[in-house]
Amino acid sequence: MRRRPGYYTLRFALVGAVFAAAWTAFALIGDTWFQMFMAVFMALVSAQVALLGHDLAHRQIIRSRAATERVGWLTGNLANGMGYGWWTDKHNRHHANPNHEELDPDVAPGLFVWSKRQARAAQGLSRFVVKYQAQLFFPALLFEGFNLNWSGIRSIFTAGLKHRSWEAAFLAAHLVAYLSAVFLVLSPGKAIVFIVVHKAAWGLYMGSVFAPNHKGMPTLVGDTELDFLRKQVLTSRNVKGDWFTDVALGGLNYQIEHHLFPAMPSVNLARARPIVEKFCAEKGIPYSATGLIQSWREALTQLHRNGEPLRHPRTRATAG
Repeated sequence: MRRRPGYYTLRFALVGAVFAAAWTAFALIGDTWFQMFMAVFMALVSAQVALLGHDLAHRQIIRSRAATERVGWLTGNLANGMGYGWWTDKHNRHHANPNHEELDPDVAPGLFVWSKRQARAAQGLSRFVVKYQAQLFFPALLFEGFNLNWSGIRSIFTAGLKHRSWEAAFLAAHLVAYLSAVFLVLSPGKAIVFIVVHKAAWGLYMGSVFAPNHKGMPTLVGDTELDFLRKQVLTSRNVKGDWFTDVALGGLNYQIEHHLFPAMPSVNLARARPIVEKFCAEKGIPYSATGLIQSWREALTQLHRNGEPLRHPRTRATAG
């Protein structure tokens, strides 16, 4: 549980240096379609910045809440145009009640649904989408980057947001700097394509990192008798891999340990994993861990099952 200031200083320095170098290279390369490759590379860097913001939000890096928020505005609002306050509030509610259909905003029904119960209640466009949501899930992630940016902007105009003026100022600074850089270096047509590619690749990466954590795992409704340990473990999935997986997923591949100890520095989660897994085995608690591709397969399989009541209404009526 000890903080790792040396590790995070190095990680911030490396990610910050690559972030600055990418934008410097962007300016030097100039007005060319080759910049679309830079857009994809920048999306990967943007995701790494966001993963640092995730560790900040859990107070893994800095003890002070005020200092954490200030740095969070830099990694979230300024660097990525992603509202730090809005996302932190949503993410904290997720951690308190993971995969609870009524309390976890990450499994609230929307364009997609996360259970057959939600599928039966789907309305409008969602009824069509839900039928084929397994096939549409990853294509939809191409819009997630835009959704994250828009949600941050929208949060400025909703009640309850703390430090509204600072959040708005850093979001505005991001928009001005980002759009100015892109349109000053690139022609209007290339600039628009660059933004689309950058945000689409960023959203796809972010969604691919977060989807394995809980999608395809059991969902909860109403009052449950689960204790904290079971509530966190039974709804979470670990992703097996090596050091590359740790870097690519920012430590979120140890999702079970992260949910049990959210303030634990992500670099320490690998050390906690065998202890937690052994403890769960002793208590007879299922501990889900699989490879990345299999985690996506399990999530998509469950999404496909959830859409069955709308694909086969007769079956739905009979079951009802």
